Amino acid sequence: MTHTTDLRIAPATPEDVPHILRFIKELADYEKLLHEVTGSEDDLRRELFGPDPVARVVIAWWQGAPAGYALYFFNFSTFLVRPGLYLEDLYVTPSLRGRGIGRALLAHLAAIAVARGCGRMEWSVLDWNESALRVYRGIGAVPMGDWTVQRLTGEALTSLAAAASVRRP
Repeated sequence: MTHTTDLRIAPATPEDVPHILRFIKELADYEKLLHEVTGSEDDLRRELFGPDPVARVVIAWWQGAPAGYALYFFNFSTFLVRPGLYLEDLYVTPSLRGRGIGRALLAHLAAIAVARGCGRMEWSVLDWNESALRVYRGIGAVPMGDWTVQRLTGEALTSLAAAASVRRP
């Protein structure tokens, strides 16, 4: 848990789900992707706090009110043969930006990664998000210039999954 006079960072609880969904929607709106948000509070409760959680969330509280969040999960590096921490979302309420909350969230996750023995911490950022890129450069993050993100969704994902059922040995 991270503390300053005005800032507290703590693991999210099921009671925080409404805040988490609000932050997700605000982040998606900022990224011009709100139309892609289809999840509900029930979905978040199941996936984050159910019997087999797929991700973790920490909430930043500024003067007792929810100010932002970070959603992350652990992956694995075969080259390092160590776990990694993947930051899926980092968001701070616009009116509270510039107070170090985002940096504190990143530092909090870095501490989790180090304590867990992770060999790296990674995330993606939209190439037009200059304010985020400045923060990331400021903490020493480097872009992975030789790599591009690949994604399968919808029909392409379903179609490929169907091909697996046809070609089983």
